[in-house]
Amino acid sequence: MQQGSLFANQFENMPLANRVRPRNLDDFVGQGHLLGTDKILREIIENDQVSSMIFWGPPGVGKTTLAEIIALKTQSNFLRFSAVDSSISNIKKIMKQAELDREIGQKTMIFVDEIHRFNKAQQDAFLPYVERGSITLIGATTENPSFEINSALLSRCKVFILKELQQEDIVVLIKNAVVNPNGYGEQVIKIGEDEMRTIANFSDGDARMALNTLEMAVLNGDKNENVITISMDNLSQLITKKFVLYDKNGEEHYNIISALHKSMRNSDVDAAIYWLSRMLEGGEDPIYIARRLLRFASEDIGLADTNALNIAVNVFQACQFIGMPECDVHLVEAVTYLSLAPKSNAVYKARLSATKDVKQTKNEPVPLQIRNAPTKFMKDLGYGKGYELAHYAKDKLTTMKTMPDSLEGHEYYIPTNKGREGRFKDRLIQIKDWHNQHDK
Repeated sequence: MQQGSLFANQFENMPLANRVRPRNLDDFVGQGHLLGTDKILREIIENDQVSSMIFWGPPGVGKTTLAEIIALKTQSNFLRFSAVDSSISNIKKIMKQAELDREIGQKTMIFVDEIHRFNKAQQDAFLPYVERGSITLIGATTENPSFEINSALLSRCKVFILKELQQEDIVVLIKNAVVNPNGYGEQVIKIGEDEMRTIANFSDGDARMALNTLEMAVLNGDKNENVITISMDNLSQLITKKFVLYDKNGEEHYNIISALHKSMRNSDVDAAIYWLSRMLEGGEDPIYIARRLLRFASEDIGLADTNALNIAVNVFQACQFIGMPECDVHLVEAVTYLSLAPKSNAVYKARLSATKDVKQTKNEPVPLQIRNAPTKFMKDLGYGKGYELAHYAKDKLTTMKTMPDSLEGHEYYIPTNKGREGRFKDRLIQIKDWHNQHDK
């Protein structure tokens, strides 16, 4: 926990991203939907009318910077908490002091960076003081607040969504850093537009990553007297592998597997291969992906292509046999096949429809004629009486009832004409026609 402004007076040895951090909204880059002229968040900050709020967005988009700007603007005591060193007893001690300060007219504002790292007990420690207005809570998180923040606490906070920075925003930040007195304003840095855009593209909307890359580029640039030149050759040595935003345990995991599934369902093979590659580059377990493909083969293709499940099973086994990185091509093969296969969710809908009947009707007894009768007592009770073996019938069909009486006539599987499922539809029509002719 730190008190007062988050800005240090001494910039020596501080990372470039910290040295050039904006101190006011006019210098802030990006988030125009929140901080543009007459936008609500700008008005709230400029008028020092900040209420409890959560800043949600990807890394390096300005969440902490906004908190620091608020720290400079507010007339409140400004405290910062970290999940690492914030025990429950310490939080409660500070909260009680904030309540005493409120009684004498002094407001307290709390900034919790990476609030998703606070456990439930730590978050609960803030709740009563937020409810009573003893403190104003500002949280910053890269994770979906609805998953990571207690619902009671979240309901008392306004959530502001910060978007990743665009390439043009990053270029502006780089140009500012080059001329900022706290950045490289005292030096002569030569960097071209192409080089700045290369850094911007590599940073993937993350200002901190962009400025860290610029800092390394300056250190490794070509020095000639007092001039440092940053060339593409310099950058090529720094930008070796682009970081892939993919959290196997967070929301992005579910977003991307959803994107893969829905791209295949939409028969967009290129999009499906892209999302698959995002998952693999992010370190996802190939077995997890293969399991999802197994599900897709039946849920979204089913009998429209009876080979789809075979392909998915074979690829699942291939992933078990050889693992990554070799099994990547097998996964691409499966995703390609499943994307291009004809689609039908008739099997999936049949399961949903039958499940609805199971849940909404009583547990119907199994008709006696289709019960097994392994003992004489069960035979005496009528188990198996009237059973007709279809193999002995001319058309391999019988008039024997196998559905409970109360559900007679209920239909679950409604085949489509897609792909090979048309054959199953024709067969089902034949069966129904036979029963129309022979059932009494």
